[in-house]
Amino acid sequence: MSDGFLALLQDQLSDLGTVTARRMFSGAGVYIDGVIFALVIDDVLYLKTDDESRATFEAEGLEPFSFMKQGRRISTSYWRAPELLLDDRTELQRWAARALQAARHAAPRRTRKPKGQVK
Repeated sequence: MSDGFLALLQDQLSDLGTVTARRMFSGAGVYIDGVIFALVIDDVLYLKTDDESRATFEAEGLEPFSFMKQGRRISTSYWRAPELLLDDRTELQRWAARALQAARHAAPRRTRKPKGQVK
């Protein structure tokens, strides 16, 4: 992911929270307030989807990020964002907020043990 692309995302999405990125595989995971909601691969934005939002991406003719593993194509729950979003801050924020909501619902629920408790 280029620094310029990350700067654009940070600027455009700053109203939603603190935007950060961590390099992973051939791109980066993009986070808002510590929750991963997007991937950027070769300066292409992929947003987290769920059962409710996936149809919107399909209706736009978009596809999921996928990769090859052991000779099989693996599709993810991150779908390519419409390119026009990068020119429309309001729409980008709307789509990103929906992706953030999907990411928060998909996050594993962890229970914390009280300090000192061993299991």
